[in-house]
Amino acid sequence: MQMTIQEGSNYFRGLLLLIRKDHKVTDEEIAIMMRVGKSLGFAKSFCETAINDILDNKYILDKPPIFSQMEIAKKFITHGLIIGHCDHKIHVNEERWLQIIAEANEIDNGWFLREQQRIDHARETNELDFDDLVVEYLK
Repeated sequence: MQMTIQEGSNYFRGLLLLIRKDHKVTDEEIAIMMRVGKSLGFAKSFCETAINDILDNKYILDKPPIFSQMEIAKKFITHGLIIGHCDHKIHVNEERWLQIIAEANEIDNGWFLREQQRIDHARETNELDFDDLVVEYLK
């Protein structure tokens, strides 16, 4: 799944904002965010700094990412739901953030609820595959 550099940045930023919604960042969330950052082509040091600073960084605006393709937006929501369940139950603020993003990207609420239910029931088997996220670098 190809996306622009701006969309890749928004993808990473949106997930960073998600992991801070419950006011804690777990080791599992850090590991996942490092995988996302690597898949999107971000430097390891950039990812580490962004993740370590997310709880205190007041300069990152809580603006929902808007994606150019519905497929990217849905993948983001799915990844967000899986990340939200890292600590076994999605926090109400994490869930609300993902709903806001779904609405901003015109994703049907029925799809969101079905995907949430699917992730909730299959949380032990959910695989986070970021390998198909490809950022296009225009020349």
